[in-house]
Formats: sequence, structure tokens, C-alpha cells
Amino acid sequence: MFRVRAIAAVLVGGSAMAATIIPGDARRGEQFFQSQQCGQCHSFNAKGGTSAPDLSKPIAGRSYTPALMATLMWNHAPEMWSAMQKQGIAVPTVRPESAADLFAYFVAARYFERPGDSARGKRVFAVRHCAECHGIATAVAGGGPPVASWESLADPLLLVQQMWNHGTKMRAAFAARNLAWARLTSQELTDVIAYLQELPQTQAVARTFQLPPAGNGEKVFQSKGCADCHTGDRAPENLMRNDVRTGTSMWARPRSLALQDRLLNQTLTDIAVDMWNHLPKMKQPPPTLAPEEMREIIAYIWARQYFTGRGNAASGKKIFAEKHCAECHDDSPTGAPSLGKGRDGHSSITMVAALWQHGPRMLELMNQKQWGWPQFREQQMSDLIAYLNSR
Repeated sequence: MFRVRAIAAVLVGGSAMAATIIPGDARRGEQFFQSQQCGQCHSFNAKGGTSAPDLSKPIAGRSYTPALMATLMWNHAPEMWSAMQKQGIAVPTVRPESAADLFAYFVAARYFERPGDSARGKRVFAVRHCAECHGIATAVAGGGPPVASWESLADPLLLVQQMWNHGTKMRAAFAARNLAWARLTSQELTDVIAYLQELPQTQAVARTFQLPPAGNGEKVFQSKGCADCHTGDRAPENLMRNDVRTGTSMWARPRSLALQDRLLNQTLTDIAVDMWNHLPKMKQPPPTLAPEEMREIIAYIWARQYFTGRGNAASGKKIFAEKHCAECHDDSPTGAPSLGKGRDGHSSITMVAALWQHGPRMLELMNQKQWGWPQFREQQMSDLIAYLNSR
């Protein structure tokens, strides 16, 4: 079972991005995917149709951001509607809440993550000394919990939280063995997860992913001392940290910048790696975070950035004109609604909802005017969203 709630986040330091991310639940997203017969054409985890791509298998080298997902869906919409008509499938009306559920479903299924390689992950697990402390099914001499008991393999947010909390013990273990801190790349952690999730001992683990409302995130961010460093252009000059090898304290000039706009297009695996690599630079001991506290912090600093994306409003204004959007949505007799910012703003989620709610009628009107269906690139979609949020 997958579960996620993608909730609005107020960015650290404020932001011009205006979208409020609608709560989504991956359980409902999976049900919607099935009830609307998406599986007639698309397969998911090798279950379903074969006339369209398996949506659980991102392609290597492609960044599967929410903006790209909205772009691909938009560009292929007329083909999808035609195929549905031939099969006698009614085109669904996708409300924003249902679109949010679909995005939640894909986030929970790691659709937006880089493809992982389990063979590489097995090597990384050994080379980075993980196997010396963590057995697979049972404990080993290192004393770490065996992989089969890791709840973090089922929940990307627990992965972030447990890697963070585990860091203090890991630093001591590395220092005792005179080992340098085991820095990771996002690809290495993705590969390790792919390896561990494919083990017979972990394949049956039910996956979950939940973000709470972001309302309490700022309070937790402040109370845990995160805002002491992550504010303004640069962190305070003097910050005490401990050297991993010797255990002695030393003064350092950290490079902890404000997190505003720094998590755009970053997946939760990227954030887990950033926090892991950041641990040696933290004042010691770093704050311990309960699972719900980590969820609240991530909702506060990540969700709104991730689902809104980075766009240029000036470029978006040109796209709005070039793609004929303005001819229908600005004082047009077609009855098309004005596309101002509105109460909650725009995001990849709302663009998908608008496509399925109004797209068939849009296609009909565009055919009458002999206009081609607008095609977008990922950045153009982000620019258009930025422009709509600026109106």
C-alpha cells in the first residue's frame, strides 16, 4: 500500500511562488488510476496494458519532475482521448484533488526518482562499510539493526529521518575504526535502496509515504535550531563542529545557505543524501528528530518548491501568447475562464487537473480555429506556471 499527503509548504525566507499544494493520498490515487481504466493502456509495475509506457519505469537520463509529468500528459492528451474513445472509455473529469492523489501515487512509487541499479547498490553497500554493521536478516558483529527491520525502506520520509538520527552513532563508529565519513551521492543511495528493496526479506514490505500539513513545520524548524544556520545568504561565521577522525572540536565556517528555492526538483532521496553528507558540518550533537517532526519540516521546506518548480514568469508570458492561450482566456467570447493566480495558485497538479477538466473542449475549439494542439517542453511548463502565479 502506498500513502502520501503532499501538502502546501511555506518556504523558508518567503517566496514569490504562490501555489498551495493540494493534499493527496496515494491510496486514492491508485484507486483512481484503476477506476478510470488507465491500466487499459498503461501498465504499472508490469501490470496492465502494453500500448503505452509502463509508468513505474522511468527512463535513465531523464529527470522525472512533476513539471515533466504534467508536460508529457499535456502533449499526449489528444492521443490519449482518441484511444479512450476507440475503446469506449469515458474521458474522466479530473478534479484537483484527484490530480493530487495521482501525483501522490507516483511519488510513493518512486516514479520521480532516478532509476536504481541493484547490482551497483550491492557494491555500494559493501564499499561504504554498511554491511559491516548491518546484516540482511539478522544482526552482525557491528551491532546495527538488520535490513529486514528497516521501516525506512517502505517510507522515503522515514529514510530521511533515520539517516539523520543514525548519523551520530555512525560518526562514532567511523571514528573508532579511523574511517573517513562515508559521503554518498544521490545515485549511490538510489542504487542501495533498489538493492535492498529487491531482497527476498524486504519485497513484501508495504510502502507508505505521508506528509502532514505544513502549519507546524516552521515551528519545528525553529525549535530544532535549523533556522540558526539556514537563513539569509550565509550561515553564521563561527559554528562548533567535531572532526570525524579525531573526535576533537574545531571552529568552521559552514556553507549552510537559506533553503528558499534550493530544493526545487530535488527528490527525497536527494534530500536524504544532502542531510547525511551535512552531518559532519553540524554543531554537535545534532538535534534528534522524531518521524512526525521530520515530516513537518519536509512539508515546510520541500513540497511547495517541488510541485511548483522553477519558472520564469516573463518567459511564461510569451508562451501564454504564442500558444494561443491568451486568445481564449483573456476576454474571449469562447467563455474560457480567466487564468489568474486565484486563491491557491497554480502547480503541476492544477495544470493536470485543468487539462482533464477542460482539455477536450479546448481541443474542439482549437480544431475549429485550425490551431495545432500546443506542445510544451518541461521548462516551458514551469515558465507558464510561474506566469500564471504572477497574474
